Amino acid sequence: MRLSAKSRHAVAAMIDLGLKSAARPVALVDILDDHDISLSYLEQIFSRLKDAGLVEGIRGPRGGYRLSRPPEEISVAGIVQAVEDVSYRGRKSRLTGQQSEAHELWNDLSATILDYLASITLAEYLETAESAECNGAKMRRPYQDYLSRKRAA
Repeated sequence: MRLSAKSRHAVAAMIDLGLKSAARPVALVDILDDHDISLSYLEQIFSRLKDAGLVEGIRGPRGGYRLSRPPEEISVAGIVQAVEDVSYRGRKSRLTGQQSEAHELWNDLSATILDYLASITLAEYLETAESAECNGAKMRRPYQDYLSRKRAA
């Protein structure tokens, strides 16, 4: 599994979309203001998000994008999977035709990362971002909640 800049931009754009799309669809240009990327790159990201069913496009002069389902139903893993190739295929040894122990380690690590990202919803980030805007406070990171749940289990 890869976590590239594309994943980072996709998650950030989805947070922006969630914050801005309550009243009306949001144009990509409005999302672009908060990120240092080109419009064509953002269009590529949203094309994949749309294909994955995470956003829907609205045509017309007041068109744009909005979330296609409630943010509680959208996980960070879903966003990453929409824009990245999450299937990791390690190379096999020329001698044995099998993957090495190191490749198995990376496969396990990728699965753990994906599991962690699946435990975080877009709603958690929207909630912390909205409260940070209102209170001027630091955002609480969802991984703190994840670690608390893991320790309790």
